[in-house]
Amino acid sequence: MDLLAAYGEDGTFEQIPTVEEPIPAPKKDLVVRSSKIDIAPSVSYSHLHTVQNYESPSSAVVAYNPEYDAMWAPVQGPSHPILAKDPNARPNNTINGFVETIHMNHYTFDSEMHNYTRSKETDEKKEKRKRHGFGKANDLEGFQGPWAKFEDEEEYNKQYQVAADEVMTPQEAEEIKKETAEAKKTKVSEPNTLSTSSEFFGGELRDYLGRSYVDPPSHLKPRPHDCYLPKKIIHSYEGYTQGVSVIRFAPSYGHLLIAGGLDGMVKIYDVYNKKNILRSFKGHTKAVKDICFTNDSRRFITAGYDRCILLWDTETGECLGSYTNGSIPYCAKFNPDTSRQHVFLAGCSDKKIVQFDTNSGKIAQTYDQHLGAVNNIVFVDGNRRFVSSSDDKSLRVWEWGIPVVIKYISEPHMHSMPQMAVHPDGQYFAAQSMDNQIVVYSTQNKFKIAKKKRFTGHMVAGYACGIDFSPDGHWLVSGDSDGKLYFWDWVTGRMMKNPHGHDHVAIGVQWHPIEPSRIASCGWDGKINLWD
Repeated sequence: MDLLAAYGEDGTFEQIPTVEEPIPAPKKDLVVRSSKIDIAPSVSYSHLHTVQNYESPSSAVVAYNPEYDAMWAPVQGPSHPILAKDPNARPNNTINGFVETIHMNHYTFDSEMHNYTRSKETDEKKEKRKRHGFGKANDLEGFQGPWAKFEDEEEYNKQYQVAADEVMTPQEAEEIKKETAEAKKTKVSEPNTLSTSSEFFGGELRDYLGRSYVDPPSHLKPRPHDCYLPKKIIHSYEGYTQGVSVIRFAPSYGHLLIAGGLDGMVKIYDVYNKKNILRSFKGHTKAVKDICFTNDSRRFITAGYDRCILLWDTETGECLGSYTNGSIPYCAKFNPDTSRQHVFLAGCSDKKIVQFDTNSGKIAQTYDQHLGAVNNIVFVDGNRRFVSSSDDKSLRVWEWGIPVVIKYISEPHMHSMPQMAVHPDGQYFAAQSMDNQIVVYSTQNKFKIAKKKRFTGHMVAGYACGIDFSPDGHWLVSGDSDGKLYFWDWVTGRMMKNPHGHDHVAIGVQWHPIEPSRIASCGWDGKINLWD
C-alpha cells in the first residue's frame, strides 16, 4: 500500500522518509560468561580420502550413480594392445580369437548344419544339361523350341510310340475293366494245393454214442448266472515253445479252448475232462493273429501274418479254403447272425475291411475308408452294424453290406484302440486304448463316449492286450504288459484285483461263457492258464 501511495500522477515514485528505530539497551541482569575452549575439535576428513570408481568407457551398465568427474575421468592403467589400435575391435578370449557364446536348440543347430553342408555341396558348379538345337521358327516340322530333348536322353522306343498313339476302342476298355475286376476277386484255393496238416491227440475220435469232441457235454446248459472273480490258477496248458498270441472258448458252451501261437500252430484243448490237447492244425508259416469260431463251433478261421486266412473243419482238421487279398489280416470275424455264418470280415493292413463269402469263394464287399491298418471289428445293434478301429486313431461305424461310414469318431485326444469287446447287454462296447486306459462308447445311434466309465491302472502301451466281459456284465478283465490280469467293477469302475499269471505280456484273456468264475489267459511266455 505504501508503494501505491508513493506512486504519483506523473508516474514517479516519491521518497518516503524512514524512521530509525532505537536499539534496545541490554538488560542489567544479563551475565556474559566465558565458554570452554576445545583444543582438538572433531573435524570431518572424509573429503580428503575420496575414492572414485572409474568405469570403462565401453561399459553399458553402471551399478551406481557416478558423479560427473568420475564419468569423464581418463582411463587408468596401460592401454590395451588391441583396443589401442582399433577401439571397435573385440579382445581375444581364446588363442585363435574371440568366441561368442550363443544358446541354440537342437533343431536350429541341425538345420544350420544341414544348410551349411548343402551350400558347400552346391558350391561345386555342375554342368548344365544341354538340349538339342531349338531349330528355326519357320520350320514347322523341325522346330523344337524349349521342348527340345536333352542330349543325354535316351530315344523312345518306336514300337512304344506306335502303341501309345493308338486309340483304344470302348469295347477293349470294357474288357480290360472286367479283367481287372475279376483279378481283384480272390477265389478259394483248392485244399489239396495247400501245405496244411492236422493231427489228432484225443485217443478215440467218437464215443460210444457216436459223438465227437466238437459236441458239447450233455450236462452243460447255457443259462443266465452271476459271475465271481477267480482266485487262483487251476491248470496250465503246455505245448508252445514260443509265445501264444490268441485264445478263444467255443461259443455258448466253452467246452473247447483254441489257441494260436507265434510259431503258426493252432491247437484245441479240452476244458472239462482231462484238459489235454485234442488236435493240432498246421497251415500258417508265420504267427497267428486272430481266430474266430462259427456259432456251432464246427468251423473256424485263422488269420496269420503270412497274409492268409484259413478256414478249418474243427472235427476232421481239414482245411476248407484259403483267402487273401494280398495284405496282412489283423482281425477276422464271422457275422454272429445265424443266417450269415458263411460270411466273415477281415481287417487288413492295407486300410481295408474285406468281406469274404465262403460259399462262392469271392470278395463280396470292400469297406475302404480308414487311413491306417484296421485292428479290430465288433458287431453291434443286433449284428446289423459293426464298429472298426484303426491305426489312424479313429473309430468308424458301418452298416452291414454298405461300404459307407454312418458314424465317424475321431478326437485329438484319442489313441489307437487295437482291442474291443461288446458288453453282454449290447448297449456299450469297451476299447483298449494305447494311453493305458479302457474307454467305453455307447452302441446307440449317436455312439457317444461314456465319460463316467473309464478304467485305468494297467500298463498296455505298445501291446494289443485283449479285454473281455463276464457273461453277466458285472466284471471287466484285461491283460497287462507285466503279465498281470486286471479286474474292474463295471458299475463303479473300481479295480478289484490284479493277480500275476505270466512271465511276459498277458496278451489274451477270455471269460468262460457258462462257468461263473473261470477265465483263460495266454501270454508271450508260451503258457495258457485256466483260472477259477
